[in-house]
Amino acid sequence: MLRLVYVIFISLPFVVYYIGKAHYIARHRERYSEEECYRLARKCIGIMMRNGRIRTEAYGMEHLPQEGGYVMYSNHQGKYDTLGIMSAHQKPCTIVMDAYRSQLPIADPFIDLVNGSRLDKTDMRSQLRTILKIADEVKNGRRYIVFPEGGYDHNRNDLQEFKPGAFKCATRSGAPIVPVAIIDSYKVFGVNSLRRVKTQVHFLPPIFFEEYRDMNTQEIARMVKERIAAVIARQRKAET
Repeated sequence: MLRLVYVIFISLPFVVYYIGKAHYIARHRERYSEEECYRLARKCIGIMMRNGRIRTEAYGMEHLPQEGGYVMYSNHQGKYDTLGIMSAHQKPCTIVMDAYRSQLPIADPFIDLVNGSRLDKTDMRSQLRTILKIADEVKNGRRYIVFPEGGYDHNRNDLQEFKPGAFKCATRSGAPIVPVAIIDSYKVFGVNSLRRVKTQVHFLPPIFFEEYRDMNTQEIARMVKERIAAVIARQRKAET
C-alpha cells in the first residue's frame, strides 16, 4: 500500500488529468477507438511503473493468437495484476472486475477507459447478463482478462481454487483460452516498501475450442490451474 500512496502522490497532476480524460472519453465513447483508449491506459501504466520503480518481465507473447478474440485466465495476487498483464499485452484488451471493487476512485475511470465489464456477485441474473455480454464481445474479437480465483487476499504465489463459473465466458464464445501465470505481482502493492520490484507475466500456449469443447467447466478450471501451477513451480525451482 505504501508504494500505491507514493505513486499517486508524486504523479498527482497526471492522475488528475487522467481521471478527467477518462471521464470525458466515457461520455464521448463514439469519438475514440479502442486502440486510442488502450494507448492512453498503457501510458498511465507506464508512468506508474516508472514512478513506482516497478519492472515487469514478460514471456510467451508469441503464444497470443494473432486474430480474433480470446479470454486470458490468470492467477490473482493483487491490485497490480491487470496492470502488469496490460503492460505486456500490445493489442487492446480489457478486464472483467467485481462491481464493488470497481467503484474505487482510480479503478472506476480505468474500467471505463478500457470499456471493461463489472460483475455484480450479489445478483445472479446480472452475472448471467454480464457473462453473455462478455461472450458476445469475445466472439466479435475483443480480448478479456479474467481472474478465476476471484479474490486475491494472501494468495501471493500460491494458487487458490479456480471457480468453474468463470470459464463460461470462454465456453459460451468458443474462443481460445490463454492461461497466464503471474509471479511476484503481490509485491508491488502488497508489501510496504519502496524498493525496486520485479514481477513476471507468462503467456502460456492457448487452449483452443477443439481441445476443451467436450470438457465441463470444472475440468477446464482444473486444466488451466495445473498449467499455471507448473510454470510457477518451474520458476521457483529455477530461482533456488
